[in-house]
Amino acid sequence: MTETAAGFLTQEAYDRLKAELDQLSGEGRIEIARKIEEAREEGDLKENGGYHAAREEQGKMEARIRQLTQLLQTATIGETPADDGVVEPGMLVTVEIFGDEETFLLGNREIADGSDLQVFSEKSAMGAAIHGKSVGESASYVAPNGKTVDVKILAAKPYTG
Repeated sequence: MTETAAGFLTQEAYDRLKAELDQLSGEGRIEIARKIEEAREEGDLKENGGYHAAREEQGKMEARIRQLTQLLQTATIGETPADDGVVEPGMLVTVEIFGDEETFLLGNREIADGSDLQVFSEKSAMGAAIHGKSVGESASYVAPNGKTVDVKILAAKPYTG
């Protein structure tokens, strides 16, 4: 796999995001255009709350369409990684950092599909430092404040959502 700006997505995440994009750019656009037209028919646009709300919704939807388009065009697609204890994108990783245990998903936040799971990119300082390491190994990276941070890998399991 090659490194890209968007990072790693599982095939399942890619398929889910592609379906969302198709819905938004097809039925979603038709529905929001209908809402805007209905609100426009209500009269004066300056004081028409329904019209302004529909236009705001349209702006958010178009931003999501652009985000999904960019993500899907640049993402590296792969299968859920093997359960071999080696840290790679798509893994749920538990590390010891500053004496505390922390568990997070390594990869793109879209893999987590709306869960409250913390996500680190494989391109982040910590993600790059632990990528390819095995359970029991340690790594270090330089934090944005210039301090060196030591990390020990305690567990690495494929994220199954």
